Amino acid sequence: MLFALDAMGGDHAPEEQCKGAILACADNPDLDVALVGIRSGMERYLDDVPNSVRSRINIVDASEVIGMGDNPVASIRSKKDSSLRVALEMVRAHEAVGCISAGNTGAIVAGGVLLVGRIKGIERPALAIPIPALSKLTLLLDVGATVRCKPINLYQFAHMGAIYMRSLAGIDEPSVGLFSNGSEDIKGDDVIGEAREMLIGSSLNFMGFVEGKEVPIGSTDVVVCDGFTGNALIKFGEGIGEFVKTLVKDELENRFLPKIGAALMMPALKKIWARFEYEKNGGSPLLGVDGIVIKAHGNSSARAIAGALGVARAFAQLRGTELIKDSFESQNARAN
Repeated sequence: MLFALDAMGGDHAPEEQCKGAILACADNPDLDVALVGIRSGMERYLDDVPNSVRSRINIVDASEVIGMGDNPVASIRSKKDSSLRVALEMVRAHEAVGCISAGNTGAIVAGGVLLVGRIKGIERPALAIPIPALSKLTLLLDVGATVRCKPINLYQFAHMGAIYMRSLAGIDEPSVGLFSNGSEDIKGDDVIGEAREMLIGSSLNFMGFVEGKEVPIGSTDVVVCDGFTGNALIKFGEGIGEFVKTLVKDELENRFLPKIGAALMMPALKKIWARFEYEKNGGSPLLGVDGIVIKAHGNSSARAIAGALGVARAFAQLRGTELIKDSFESQNARAN
C-alpha cells in the first residue's frame, strides 16, 4: 500500500517525516511511502537506509510549502505545487491510498474537501482523535474541521464515529454521547437540543449528554461536539497533562522521601505516562472525505509520523472509508 506523506508539513519537517517513513516501512513490509516535498531537503536523510526499506520510499517533487500561518483555502488553491496539495491530488487520482500531513490543519481540511471530495450525503467532515480514558480509548470528534455545526452535522459525526470505533476498535455497539454543559435534557443550546432528538431517533447506541468531567472517565465510546469545542477540549487536556507531569517531576526532584517512593512507583508511573503518549496513535483521521486523510500533530517526532502512517494503514486495511460510504448510501436509500 502506497501512502503520500507531506514531507514539508510540521514543525520539524522534513527530517522527522523522513525518519518516520523509514521507521514505518521497517515495521511494515507491505507499506510504501511517497515523500512529497523539496527533494534537496530530503535526500540526505535517506542515506545509509537498508535497501529493503529504501526501495519502498520514493520522493515526489513539490516546489512549494504551505506554512502554518497561511490562509487555508487560499493556499490550497494558489499553491498548486505545494507538498500538501500534491499529496492530496495523489489520493484523488488513486495513485496513493491516503495522505498524511502534520501541516496546517485548516489547509488539510480544505484540501480534503476541495481535492479529495466529500462522501455523498455527508455535509461536513470531522477530525476524530482517540483520547485515553480510565479503561479504554474514547473517540472525540470533531476537534477542528467544522468549527460551527448544524444539528445534521453532529448527527452525521456520531454515525461516522460509531463506524470508526466498530471497525478499528472492534466494539460491536459503540456507545455515543453528545457533549453538553450538563447531563439533564434541558441543557445545551438549540443546535445541541435538536441534534439530541435526531440521535434519540437513530439506530445508534445513544446515551444522551456527556459533561466535560465525563470525557476522561470514558462514559461513552464516542463523544460528539463541534470543532471549536473539541479543539478547546484537546488543548486544555494537553495543558493539564503537562501541568501534572511537571508538578510530579518537581516534587520528586525537590524532596527526599518522594524520591524513595518514586523508585518503587516508577514502573507504574511509566505506564501512566505511556497512556497519554500521542505518538503511538500519531494521527487523527479526517472522516467524511472520500479517501484517507490523516492529520498528524504539528510537533510530531519521527515516531509520531510512523504512528500516523500506522493509523492510515489500519484504516485502509479495514476499509474505513468504504464502510462510511456504504452506511450513508444505505441511509440515503432508506430516506428516498
